[in-house]
Amino acid sequence: MKLDILESFRKKIAEGPVFGPFCKTGDPAFIEASGYAGFDFAILDTEHGPVTYQAMQNNIRAAEVTGMLPVIRVQDFTEPSIGKALDIGALGVQVPQITCAEDARTAIAHARFFPAGERGVCRFVRAANYSSMERSEYFKNANQILVILQLEGQKAIDNLEEILAVPGIDIIFIGPYDLSQSLGVPGQVTHPTVIAKMTEIANRCAELGIIVGTFVDTPETCAMWKDAGVKYMSYSVDVGIYYEACKAIVDASK
Repeated sequence: MKLDILESFRKKIAEGPVFGPFCKTGDPAFIEASGYAGFDFAILDTEHGPVTYQAMQNNIRAAEVTGMLPVIRVQDFTEPSIGKALDIGALGVQVPQITCAEDARTAIAHARFFPAGERGVCRFVRAANYSSMERSEYFKNANQILVILQLEGQKAIDNLEEILAVPGIDIIFIGPYDLSQSLGVPGQVTHPTVIAKMTEIANRCAELGIIVGTFVDTPETCAMWKDAGVKYMSYSVDVGIYYEACKAIVDASK
């Protein structure tokens, strides 16, 4: 378990914003290149991405090579989804569609061992160096991983106070696209209503000392949310970044 990467990330995010893309790719070369480019983390996507857990292990290895924090966005907050992501060595899990305190408690319980949770126990996994790590060290180290909870709809906003009161949350991530749909303006992530709701969440988290993250895909929205105190900044998606770079080359060559 690469706790030095996690420790470095925690120090950096405490001082200011960190940046990383969502990643759909199954090719570790793209992850490794992202790390060499200077991204602080990568969100390896199993909710909307096609990559299996077996293949995702190599994406994690590629992130570790460059010192970039590997986070897996899991499919849901069930124990198999969260447990498998952590077993293969993710240093953070990003859990979608949290709507209430019970969802938050369940996600955290599945991500941490006793006494902080009730994660399923197996030492014969990559995260425990395939059982070569001393067991007490493994259980202690494993409980340091990041738990990132995604709030993405009106129901989560209605239950914001009870969600934020749940112990064990490392980062609250605001999903602007699903939130925009919930608010009746699908895809309009800069709509005044969407910005107002996101700002409400960010301000309340700031009052409670909880780190906030969100997704951005333009320099303008990135600057706006940096100014609002957002520290965990997911900048676009690997395939979209690659497409835009390719398109720029094509357009410039015409």
